[in-house]
Amino acid sequence: MEFLYAVAAFSLLALVIGVGLAWASSYFHVQGDPIADKIDSLLPQTQCGQCAYPGCRPYANAVAAGEADVNHCVPGGERTMLEIADLMGVQPKDVEEEEAVPVVAFIREDECIGCTLCIKACPVDCIIGAPKQYHTIITDHCTGCTLCLEPCPVDCIDMLEKPELLEHWSWPVPGTRRAALGEERKQQHEPYHV
Repeated sequence: MEFLYAVAAFSLLALVIGVGLAWASSYFHVQGDPIADKIDSLLPQTQCGQCAYPGCRPYANAVAAGEADVNHCVPGGERTMLEIADLMGVQPKDVEEEEAVPVVAFIREDECIGCTLCIKACPVDCIIGAPKQYHTIITDHCTGCTLCLEPCPVDCIDMLEKPELLEHWSWPVPGTRRAALGEERKQQHEPYHV
């Protein structure tokens, strides 16, 4: 009989503690920063670290808190910087580094030793392979962050220019560097069409 009283007492105590924890979690619940969520949705999600933060979400949190400028996302380029500046209501700035031609990694499979160091370094898991087997890149998922180059002991990874496929092409945003470049190219070719 005393055993049943002990079980009932512990059950009642567990119930009271559970109800207390449930109330505390709803009462003290902290909402995420909606501005950081919006900034994170604008970022390219490459997790490349070129902004000096370990990923896109930490950078979004820093921008929302006013600890970082809007121009640190190199893969996002000018378009992303303009969208973030518009969202934050701040003056646009020049992108920190010159926007480079989009590239993707390419592994020369006949030279690959299957060490898997590049797989561990890839932030978006676009490298396929197994220990002591050839590795290859899923080019549709590669962000061109170049983080796989340094750990490769046999230097069998090249960064190749990413071809602009018709299904990925889009009109450049007016007033951006890409739009100005397109206009320059058009003017260079106009004398040939006369």
